[in-house]
Amino acid sequence: MTKTVFLTIAGRTNAGKSSLLNTVVGEKIASVSSKSQTTRTRITGIKTIGETQLVFMDTPGLHKPKNKLSAHMLNAVKESVTDIDAVIFMADCTHPLGEQEGKYAAGYLPAENSCDFVLNKIDLLDNMSKLAPIIASLSSKFDLEAIVPVSVKENNGIDIVINEAMKLAAESPHFFPDDMITDQPEKIIAGEIIREKLLNLLEDEVPHGIAVTVEQMREREEKELLDINAVIYCERESHKGIIIGKNGSMLKKAASLSRQELEEFFEIKVNLQCWVKVKEDWRNREGLIRSFGLTEI
Repeated sequence: MTKTVFLTIAGRTNAGKSSLLNTVVGEKIASVSSKSQTTRTRITGIKTIGETQLVFMDTPGLHKPKNKLSAHMLNAVKESVTDIDAVIFMADCTHPLGEQEGKYAAGYLPAENSCDFVLNKIDLLDNMSKLAPIIASLSSKFDLEAIVPVSVKENNGIDIVINEAMKLAAESPHFFPDDMITDQPEKIIAGEIIREKLLNLLEDEVPHGIAVTVEQMREREEKELLDINAVIYCERESHKGIIIGKNGSMLKKAASLSRQELEEFFEIKVNLQCWVKVKEDWRNREGLIRSFGLTEI
């Protein structure tokens, strides 16, 4: 008898949602960075264990919207907690739930959905006894199926998260092939790999205004080589100069790191070409947001 469960992973920025998704499916399908709001759209990850298929949806971090793009990001979270079976709300246990985060949790956890609460980054606690009052507080505030302390970084407790998710599965056909790990198009995955490298290399004021689109992705027939042409968009001419760097050094470094990961992911040699263009204030321009694929519609 086949079973399926759809789960949304929600929580504040930098709680470890994308890292959890990558660890669960066993492949890096979501970008990870120390910068806030790394995830911009809903990302689906699939893990099939025997007769049970778990479908996870990684969502942008909960935050106060500052532009049209961040409003779309919050809308992606709202849509992701409707018509699903359960929510995994994730928090950084080294920063206990504040009043604002409590409001986010209450607002994004529909009463009709089951909810597991995952407390991440327990590897950073100097004393595990600090977890007890956090768990007690969560239990008193929310109706939760389970509270699971984990360290995604050390792969500690992930098996418990998976087991708790499997308990919520109901009899149903599988919606994806059993060997499928994501429904993300290859161009989107490639673009996100490039953007992640830029996020990790650049100063704080630049990364949030970056978008990456893969214009062409084609495998050469005569040799095992994948050509990828990508355009990096930013909002200011000054940012373009920072992204390119002195004598092109920053762009070359980002492209080199991206190419290495692209080759690992696609298991083929990659010829990566990157260009940088300016689209002023694109995060507040609806047409550009849509053309970059950063809306749910």
